[in-house]
Parts: sequence; structure tokens; C-alpha cells
Amino acid sequence: MSEDGRSTRTIVVDGVPLPDLLDETIRGVVHGFYDEIHRDDLLGPIFHDQIEPDRWPQHLAKMCDFWSATLLRTSRYEGRPLPPHLAIAGLGSAHFRRWLQLFRTTVRRICPPEVAALFMERALRIAHSFRLAIAFNRGETTIGIEPIVEKDL
Repeated sequence: MSEDGRSTRTIVVDGVPLPDLLDETIRGVVHGFYDEIHRDDLLGPIFHDQIEPDRWPQHLAKMCDFWSATLLRTSRYEGRPLPPHLAIAGLGSAHFRRWLQLFRTTVRRICPPEVAALFMERALRIAHSFRLAIAFNRGETTIGIEPIVEKDL
């Protein structure tokens, strides 16, 4: 512990040392990202249809737990993120591309570059995995589904 009572231990994920306050960073990213979603013409209506206004605080808390588990390998997230996405008719590549664009804008605004890169690496993997699962679930071929790469956003 340091003199101000903070832990002096450094969190390292995939060889990248992360800031001490990553939990607050995750919260800022999640809340900032969903602020963007609410205003977005493509994604906003989907989220508004899926999440009742009084359920947003729970959704945001769950997403904070998800990103804590994803980045820090905590056990805070309990759930299965794919099934709700499988239930959204018409969800496709354009939606994931927009999701990644908004997410990239948010993490670049809030995070130091090395943390933004870590968030984006995970988000790109998640998007590709979900796109493959959605196509498979619909009985579509997955052969032509290429990962979305950050330079193409």
C-alpha cells in the first residue's frame, strides 16, 4: 500500500501494465459508450427496443461487470452475452461496424493509448465471434465472414 492507502500493485494483462484506476476507466467507457449509443440513428433504436428505460441502470452495471471480466479476468460477470444478440432480427455487419466505431471513439477519448488498444483488441474479437455465431444460428455460411479490423473502421 502507498501512503494514500492505494494499492501499489500493477495490473498486467497480456503483458500490458494497466492504470491503477482501471475499474473507474471501465465505468467511464461503458457509460460514455452507451451515451453515444442512445444518440446513434442506427444503434439507438435497437437498444431502445431491447432495454426498457427503467432497466438501463442494471444494463450498465452488467456491462461494467462484463468488461471487468473481459479485461481483468474478474468473476464479476455472470451471464451469457450472445443469446440476447441472437434474438435481434436483422442484426448484421453494419451494426457491428457502427458499434466498433462508437466504441473506438469512446475508448480513444477516455483511455490512455495502451488501454484503448486493449479495449479495442477485445471488442474486435467479440464482434467477430458474435457475427460468426449469428450467421451460424441463422443457418448461413460463415466462410466469407472476415473479421472487422480497426484500420477499416
